[in-house]
Amino acid sequence: MPNYRYQVRSSNGQVTVGVVSADSAVSAAAALRSQGGHVLDLTPIQSGIAGSALGRKIRELNNGRPSLKHVLDFTTQLAVMIHAGISLRAALDGIVDQTTHASFKRVIQGLKSDVEAGRQFSEAIQRHPKLFNPLYVNMVRASEVSGSFAAMLQRIAANIAQQIETKKMVIGAMIYPAIIGTMAVGVTIFLLTFVLPKFAGVFEGKEDALPAQTLFLMGLSDFMVKQWPIVLASVVGGFFGLFFFLKTEIGKEWLDRTKLGVPILKRMFRSLYISRSLQTMGELINAGVPMLDTIAITSEISGNRLYKRMWRTVYANVKEGKKIATPLATSTLLPKAVVQMISAGEESGKLGEVLSEISDFYAKQLKDNIKSVTSMIEPIMIIIMGSIVGFIAMAIILPIFKMSQIVG
Repeated sequence: MPNYRYQVRSSNGQVTVGVVSADSAVSAAAALRSQGGHVLDLTPIQSGIAGSALGRKIRELNNGRPSLKHVLDFTTQLAVMIHAGISLRAALDGIVDQTTHASFKRVIQGLKSDVEAGRQFSEAIQRHPKLFNPLYVNMVRASEVSGSFAAMLQRIAANIAQQIETKKMVIGAMIYPAIIGTMAVGVTIFLLTFVLPKFAGVFEGKEDALPAQTLFLMGLSDFMVKQWPIVLASVVGGFFGLFFFLKTEIGKEWLDRTKLGVPILKRMFRSLYISRSLQTMGELINAGVPMLDTIAITSEISGNRLYKRMWRTVYANVKEGKKIATPLATSTLLPKAVVQMISAGEESGKLGEVLSEISDFYAKQLKDNIKSVTSMIEPIMIIIMGSIVGFIAMAIILPIFKMSQIVG
């Protein structure tokens, strides 16, 4: 018989913690309620090696952390089962049996236990913020009030699918430049450390006749070969220094500003943040979430600190009774046309529909921008790589050509 760790509040307000044995979480909750207490928490206790902390850690390492794809599959399955008339508890039980990812399976088991203990589903998923963000939680909470649970789950699944697709497109746009950049660095290092040193003997004693670029490269090559520990330590130190800098608030702020400042990339990131913000806001408004909560969640999900501050300013203004479009009109982060459409949506009472249409437009524009960025970066990276290799090759070939003319 499984054991459950419980937390119960008695009628006089005293909280008691203990362990109870029961056939299921439902039986355990019923037994605790029969004693006159209000169940605050009920968690199954796994015994043996398989349930130990070490065992769980090993399984997590083997399976990896649950991803957004796992959440999408779970939401899609749950939507289909709820739409088919299956109860939430039975649906979760069925999904647990089908889930092979150990860590995510434990999460679903926890959700099932919470539901069996009498918690709302929105309360249960709120206990896993790394998997279920505020947008997910609030849309589920709104559906619990309106009674449109299955339809809302389908909308959430569509939203997550779009997030995954957008993320893949952005990452895909960055892969090619990263590969070309790595190749350029690798080829440059190879030429400086393996090719140029072989010409050192040829150019020895003729330094006065060598052009400035050849002298520079020969000096750089000699330094990299003889002082490679210093070079390697500098590169590794610079990498880790940048890594830890980007983990700080100043570094994150700098990165967010850079994304919106780089000429080629800023249009892509601008479309991404606008689409994400307005889609989140539109979904929450259409779900019936209160406006202040909607704006607060939008600020957290926007993905960029500059946009986050903009939405926080909107939150403060709306809290004072002003319209959403008023503070947005003074911001440079949203186009004037978008602000005008938001204002029109407020006036007509169709703000949710307007935001959904704008977000769809920017989602399409994001795809176009990603294609444009990819097509522009490819020739730029090729030109940069060719220029570096060409500069090194000319610095070697020109002196040899001049010396052959003198000898001839």
